[in-house]
Amino acid sequence: MINKKIMMDCVYKQLAIDYNCSPDDFLKDGLIFTEAKQNEGRRPFPWITPRLEMITMGNSIVINASADILPLVYKQLEGKTRYEALNMPFVYGVNPYFLPDLDKITLLNRNKEFEYETIERDDIQKLYILKDFNYALQYDINSQHPEMVAVIAKYKDTVVGIASASGECKTMWQVCVDVIRSYRENKLATILVNKLTLEVLKRGYIPYYSTDCSNVISQRVAVQAGYLPAWSHCFRTRLGSLLKP
Repeated sequence: MINKKIMMDCVYKQLAIDYNCSPDDFLKDGLIFTEAKQNEGRRPFPWITPRLEMITMGNSIVINASADILPLVYKQLEGKTRYEALNMPFVYGVNPYFLPDLDKITLLNRNKEFEYETIERDDIQKLYILKDFNYALQYDINSQHPEMVAVIAKYKDTVVGIASASGECKTMWQVCVDVIRSYRENKLATILVNKLTLEVLKRGYIPYYSTDCSNVISQRVAVQAGYLPAWSHCFRTRLGSLLKP
């Protein structure tokens, strides 16, 4: 059974692999600079160079940069506070990430106008014939982080909402959701994310949810489904302005 300590230990370890630092670096204060490396076990996100990412879980900021620009990044950020670092002119797109509140999350009451179904990994690709769920489905049979389980909502035999969990790594699955626009006033996204989250936990994996910093509605879905903010991550930067002579 996953408890809060197990969950956080796994998250610290995975993020440490991704950003080439130590798990306890996230509990320290100040700025921690690390060289970007494709460590074994990292989540298989696109590797773009030159690379600059920042991540904070509320204490330190781990600043992960390509070796060729790391000295320049250090010079720009040395001595800055967490707030100052994340508000530098070359930084933008600081997005929130959420983890389930294991002390409080319970299965929500469902809207009985809809039918709900859990779809296992081997059957998820059958959903690819549905073309209106780009946030929930990858539409890629060769994905490096395939959908492992999904929950769908149907209205009169028509699929109107999908939440899926992608196997990002050995311990963590990312939860994504999409609902057809005309059905978005029924709390379907919240219900689907909540049910899927409990399905992922039941399977022994850690679900996490992310969204854009501007998408307040999606952030509300996370909170109402039983999640709490866990970290902020900047993976988009205006490196052009930083690298100008």
